[in-house]
Amino acid sequence: MFDVNFWKNKRVFVTGHTGFKGSWLCLWLNRLGARVAGYALAPQTEPSLFKETRIGELVSSTIADIRDLEALQAALAEARPEIVIHMAAQSLVRDSYRIPVETYGVNVMGTVNLLEAVRGCPSVRAVVNVTTDKCYENREWLWGYRENEPMGGYDPYSSSKACSELVTAAYRSSFFNTQQFPHVTPQQGATVATARAGNVIGGGDWSLDRLIPDCIRAILAGEPVAIRNPHAIRPWQHVLEPLSGYLLLAQRLCEEGAAFASAWNFGPLDEDARQVGWVVERLCASWGGGASFRLDNGEHPHEEHHLKLDCSKARAELGWRPRWTLEKALDLVVDWTRACREGKDLREVCLRQIGEYERSEG
Repeated sequence: MFDVNFWKNKRVFVTGHTGFKGSWLCLWLNRLGARVAGYALAPQTEPSLFKETRIGELVSSTIADIRDLEALQAALAEARPEIVIHMAAQSLVRDSYRIPVETYGVNVMGTVNLLEAVRGCPSVRAVVNVTTDKCYENREWLWGYRENEPMGGYDPYSSSKACSELVTAAYRSSFFNTQQFPHVTPQQGATVATARAGNVIGGGDWSLDRLIPDCIRAILAGEPVAIRNPHAIRPWQHVLEPLSGYLLLAQRLCEEGAAFASAWNFGPLDEDARQVGWVVERLCASWGGGASFRLDNGEHPHEEHHLKLDCSKARAELGWRPRWTLEKALDLVVDWTRACREGKDLREVCLRQIGEYERSEG
């Protein structure tokens, strides 16, 4: 676990802060006493976790496009952050088939813009670029992918995130690695790493064409949950799991520098890489009240069948490990959704779950 005292008064710049993961991260950073500046488009769903938890009251928020280099440079210069966590992305596989040009523009050139802006911001000490477990060349292996496996991607989303990894590696070598390339004279000494998480779940995700949000919408409407690929296996984890990894990684980058400037997997235990059908059945059981599911036999874009992450490196070198089982994560989604339906203060619900995570043992 990261040192909670490290984050007090740290200046942190979060891209994608209006999204699902970004909103949870901003709440956590604010709880830790960090001074957060966010940069993102307006929330892409209605409702959104950003609005429902009133995050605009807690952070300095710039609503702008990651593809706008000039605006990004200005926001970074104004915030003068010590730490940058880059999560702005087009993050949906199915949308990437519909809007491939936008997907590559946001995920690839957005990364270029972020790192280019960091080059001109002397205050930055650490950058964590959040990509995805889908950045690997998927060979349908039964075992988990390690950080040194080849990048790839069948669909535009996965491919664009693999490209983001390659962009980050090139910038790290060319502009942020004076030990290996002494002729390079960067404007500041930032250390840069990437983080690859599994399929995150948690309260407050209202995205379309994502399994858990689709399930919740169907359950609340009193309809059977429609599932496309019941036998597909994914590394499911509660959203707080990878976020804790990002925070720990950023801390180590600040404290120990280049030794941690590389790629890192943050995924669940092997037994929590489960089939879609199992996840839906367990969610329906946790909800109760006759929740059920059915198979959607329509035509759908290609999706990988089997995907797992090997997180041995994070365990051995960062001391990071998952704290919650998938069953626990699904129960927390149900609890959060019931609280939302009952009109409870969702910021308090999120903070309560964050507090529970901090107190749990990994």
